[in-house]
Amino acid sequence: MQLDHVTLVTPDLEGACRFFRDIVGLDEGPRPPFRVDGHWLYANGRPVIHLVDATVPAQSPGSSGPLVAPRIDHVAFRVAPGDAWRALLERLAAHRVLHQRAEVPVCAEIQLFVALAPGVVVEFVTSTAGGAAA
Repeated sequence: MQLDHVTLVTPDLEGACRFFRDIVGLDEGPRPPFRVDGHWLYANGRPVIHLVDATVPAQSPGSSGPLVAPRIDHVAFRVAPGDAWRALLERLAAHRVLHQRAEVPVCAEIQLFVALAPGVVVEFVTSTAGGAAA
């Protein structure tokens, strides 16, 4: 398993994109057609920073509601397809860990999201190429 990417939710997509592109030196690249706007920034050919538009405005400090933007949304771990992925699924089932499953449009990948606590999400992602992730 390896760290795959970090997703940042921000109301300033273009500013964040410029920072990671122009200051950090990452390359902007292709991104699947999700329902919310964003950018993917690549290092060594891999999308390591996912920027997502904050679609819900942040609440002011001291308000009774949670802050929803900006934030680091989740941390993702890439798992090898096949045996490693099946072993992860078995561990999740054995420990009765609830998760959501999603398929990434265009990329032939499966994602599992586990909410550890409110606002703390861990994603596991694997390739479905050749049906290896079933």
